[in-house]
Amino acid sequence: MDQIIIQGGKRLSGEITISGAKNAALPLMAASLLSAEPLTLLNLPQLTDVVTMSKLLEQHGVSVEQLRTDSPSKALRLNGSGVNNTVAPYDLVRRMRASVLVLGPLLARFGEAKVSLPGGCAIGTRPIDLHIRGLEQLGAKFELDGGYVTAKAFDGLTGGRFVFPTVSVGATENLMMAATLAVGETTLSNAAREPEVADLARCLVSMGAKIDGIGSDRLTIQGSDGLHAAEHAVVGDRIEAGTYAMAAAITGGDIILKGVPIGLLNSVFKVLTDVGLEISDLSDEVRVCVGSRGLQGIDVMTEPFPGFPTDLQAQFMALMSVSD
Repeated sequence: MDQIIIQGGKRLSGEITISGAKNAALPLMAASLLSAEPLTLLNLPQLTDVVTMSKLLEQHGVSVEQLRTDSPSKALRLNGSGVNNTVAPYDLVRRMRASVLVLGPLLARFGEAKVSLPGGCAIGTRPIDLHIRGLEQLGAKFELDGGYVTAKAFDGLTGGRFVFPTVSVGATENLMMAATLAVGETTLSNAAREPEVADLARCLVSMGAKIDGIGSDRLTIQGSDGLHAAEHAVVGDRIEAGTYAMAAAITGGDIILKGVPIGLLNSVFKVLTDVGLEISDLSDEVRVCVGSRGLQGIDVMTEPFPGFPTDLQAQFMALMSVSD
């Protein structure tokens, strides 16, 4: 597409179904490597990153089957029974940072993994340091060579304790997945609390994992011998929902967001209420419209969940530009 032409001056009104969250979909897909039985994922967003993750999993040996669905979202059945390759090559990893999420599952199930660093040989600050340090606490040994990180744990991983020095969503997800197949108990402190992390935890539980503290900053995982088949619907994308809510506010609109529980956006909706929007909880739907007093300018600080998300900062700046 060479250009997008927008005819402005229109109120946004009506209903829209929110897509599944990309930041939940990608780790959920990686979780298919943990089991020899199929994982069926519903409500996957139609995004390039989902296609890239499918290709990455297929080169590992995962069978990826697209299922028919009446909704605009995708449904995939991922079967990891035929995994025969524990190397994640640079050509695929460089396209998507979330590719590093295959590290924990491969290491936990097969005792080895070789994953390209996201920057290849240009290691820089090594953005996967926390992944490596956490997995080392579970007994993994690492080597860095030629832009690849090689992990080994031929005797299997063992439970341990790890305190994240800074909150990391990806590292929390990688360690949590790895810990489901480790021997004994693993405790992750100062873990990320994002809804996408909780969604992965709920999926792992449906596969047979034992995880306590879901949604908190302290996760306790009891390792098991193996995980089984499961079906899971990806949680709604809170960033997409927040974007539509702000677009409705900017245009003086009135919209209903379908498929997004209001609890996913408590901090955002509190801010938008202060701005002057009326937010109505309709079970699995949320109505957003501008109140009678109009839009008022306020101050906001972005923070890790449950605070106001950084990914909605730009949209909020646009909203503030038309506020009093």
